[in-house]
Amino acid sequence: MSTQIEGAKANSTQFLKLLIFLMFAMFAMTTDSVGTIIPSVIEEFDLGMTAAGSFHYASMSGIGIAAILLGFLADRFGRKTTILLGLALFGTTSALFAAGNSFGLFVLLLFVSGLGIGIFKSGALALIGDISGSTRQHAANMNLVEGFFGVGAIVGPALVTVLLQGGMSWKWLYVIAGVMCALLITGTALAPFPRSARPAEEKADPRDAMRMLGDPHAVFFATLLVLYVAAEAAVYVWAPTYFAGYEGAGAWLAAFVVSAFFVLRAAGRFLGAWLLSRYDWTAVIAICSTAVAALFVIAVLGGKTVAVFTLPASGLFMSVLYPTINSTGISCFDKRRHGSIAGFLLFFTCVGAVLAPLAMGAVGDLAGGIEYSMGLGAIFAVLLAILCLWNRRVQPVAGRLSQRNGEDYASA
Repeated sequence: MSTQIEGAKANSTQFLKLLIFLMFAMFAMTTDSVGTIIPSVIEEFDLGMTAAGSFHYASMSGIGIAAILLGFLADRFGRKTTILLGLALFGTTSALFAAGNSFGLFVLLLFVSGLGIGIFKSGALALIGDISGSTRQHAANMNLVEGFFGVGAIVGPALVTVLLQGGMSWKWLYVIAGVMCALLITGTALAPFPRSARPAEEKADPRDAMRMLGDPHAVFFATLLVLYVAAEAAVYVWAPTYFAGYEGAGAWLAAFVVSAFFVLRAAGRFLGAWLLSRYDWTAVIAICSTAVAALFVIAVLGGKTVAVFTLPASGLFMSVLYPTINSTGISCFDKRRHGSIAGFLLFFTCVGAVLAPLAMGAVGDLAGGIEYSMGLGAIFAVLLAILCLWNRRVQPVAGRLSQRNGEDYASA
């Protein structure tokens, strides 16, 4: 009987993992396709780049607001209810793209869909902790999840390109995502979820995420994530502009720098799950962040002829950083607070995704060249490496992780 119970539990865990994998791939298809959609939006509505950029900032703002204000829902009402709420919001707004023809409406829909993403992503991130048997397994599972996010980030832009080349509207991407979301809602509604560890008398509230600002561990991981996203944005936001018109050595790769970066990032995350199951997380992120910093510095010093190879290569080493930092930060807190800390870290991820590209653009404008923007990206990468090396040497969260392993993680 116990063997049957364990088998049913394992099957349930695998099904929940599959649902999470597909959720991340689905929303990555839309959020990481914005750069491919914006040129069509500019032409369709006769917009400038600043206005068209609202397609990026609207969804990121929605995700960030939901993360910091509504992350507690996963702790108070449960992972399942929270995920269903977020999926319903995302699916409804995605379907409404088919009926819309106004730029203002599209921006509003993107903002609301971002709220939906922030809600179900916070719930899904908390659920990953629930189905993990240790903090190390948590990090490995997160790398797998982010690997599927990377796959979605590749599929989405490719799908938009196929739609446009076939004479169809980019809006069909959101309709397809809406159909996928309906299937995920069905699967989530039918799936058995682990029981929450929060006592009935202890209720989470919106202030839980804000209280994280007083916890040095939470602030440390938030800082790491901001620096990581800032370095990453230097590639996927500004590299196309940096290489515009480039005709030197490796010019054939210049047009595919971002695609190559995303492919290597996705592949590296699957590799990261293997690495973290065998090696200490502090060593993995110290080595990988140092490699990223070195590649950025080489790119800046060597110019475009070198950067065309080193910038996309950085994706392989960046791949393991975000999911490992994020999952370990969440693991530092007991499972009753995983929704709140997941929302807190997601909020700072969005802050970095919005402010870092703006800062790099401003530096480029003020200094008179896009190469200065890439230089600022290199500074972000170096600062990240310094913090990761310090983390490896000092081990500031080792005690917290040991406590959580002993008190909070049971065999999955």
